[in-house]
Amino acid sequence: MTSSPNRWRLDRQISAAVLVAVTLQAAAALMWAGRASARIDELQKRLDAQAPVAERLARLETQAEATRAALVRIEAKLDRP
Repeated sequence: MTSSPNRWRLDRQISAAVLVAVTLQAAAALMWAGRASARIDELQKRLDAQAPVAERLARLETQAEATRAALVRIEAKLDRP
């Protein structure tokens, strides 16, 4: 078998610059992933801290609707002749 001139080959020699570049890229990717994980953890903590506030807000909205309905009933009674 003869190899065609269009086929590419992989040399076994890798320069030190390529090794350094790949190492730096891997380190940067790991640092980025760590920062992303830290941001996600922080957002999860904030969400957990706001859960009681959301529950209280829902209760207040329900109370406001009941108050509004009572006000409508009172106004209707006042408008009667």
